[in-house]
Amino acid sequence: MDPGFWHQAGAIAWPISIALLIGLVVQWSLLTLSRRADAHAATRMRARIVKVIATPAAVALPLFFLSIAVRTAPLPELWTVRIQHALGMGGLLCLTWLAVRVVGSVEQRILREHPVDVADNLVARRVQTQTRVLSRITQGAIILAGVSIALMTFPAIRQIGTTLLASAGIIGLVAGIAAKPVFGNLIAGLQIALTQPIRLDDVVIVQGEWGRIEEIDSTYVVVRIWDERRLVVPLQWFIENPFENWTRTTSQLLGTAFLWLDYRTPMAEVREALQRICESDERWDGRVCVAQVTDADQSTLQVRLLVSSRNSGDLFDLRCAVRERMIEFLNAHHPYALPRLRVAPARVLPEEGRTAYAGDQRASPPTSPGAEDVNEADPTRPGVAPPA
Repeated sequence: MDPGFWHQAGAIAWPISIALLIGLVVQWSLLTLSRRADAHAATRMRARIVKVIATPAAVALPLFFLSIAVRTAPLPELWTVRIQHALGMGGLLCLTWLAVRVVGSVEQRILREHPVDVADNLVARRVQTQTRVLSRITQGAIILAGVSIALMTFPAIRQIGTTLLASAGIIGLVAGIAAKPVFGNLIAGLQIALTQPIRLDDVVIVQGEWGRIEEIDSTYVVVRIWDERRLVVPLQWFIENPFENWTRTTSQLLGTAFLWLDYRTPMAEVREALQRICESDERWDGRVCVAQVTDADQSTLQVRLLVSSRNSGDLFDLRCAVRERMIEFLNAHHPYALPRLRVAPARVLPEEGRTAYAGDQRASPPTSPGAEDVNEADPTRPGVAPPA
């Protein structure tokens, strides 16, 4: 074989091999540094910065070294151009990856500084909602821009883009109609981030379901239903439809427990008992404790026990406790106050005063004035011919 071939192969192999070796060493060092920084990321700022940068750099730096080696190696020009294009596109994607990680790191820092597991978390929930939504939108825009720039480096795709620009009006109209749900949800996400009709951990009623806002993504919201189901709702739905938000300005709520009691119920003692029940329950926030008669029918009174609590979860438990303990109090001290069905016995008439209803003789039941008993065989009824 021609010695010149081996000489050329060696001239190509040596720089590429050295670049690969240096790249592997740098990659191993950066990944090791990233793992060590991960152990201190919760307490040290520098460790978090290293963790964000190290992993994309562990991929980008070997590509950079390999690009230098390819430029110095005596490869055919076509090969050099294609390899450099592939390595450059890989480096661009690594930069996109790094930008996404930086945005995610800033998001995590803001979330750590505003925890929601505190008593008064209204401000924290507002900040977390804005941060999460804006972070998702920013990361999506970065990924879209990076992939678009990488694809535009291909001459064929760039030519297609130039051709499409000639008919941008029609293409834009079609694309706008096709992408209306996507862009609608993105715009709704911006509206929710700025105006905040909902926030993370808000208590909401959506389509008749009680739940909490568990996640707000760039296109949908996850509502955790009380029975641990998950309701996934598009962001645009919250802009276009009415819904209940129980924690919009504060988590404090009023709740009722209704009882149907007898007319003889001593309301003064019911109010005193309700006050004692509320004061002995730590879920009561000390604001409202009222017992009122809100309705009455022919047999019972409707009594409303109105109480208040710090949040909806405590309020539901407090309402149940008030209802149970009030029934126990009435059973123990005022059993006559519980509703009863009264049935009055029929008065028996003396023998000589009985009507013809007794036995086989039956009196005709009373009729309304002007009413007529229509008989189909009655010859005097209009429309019926008399018998011959």
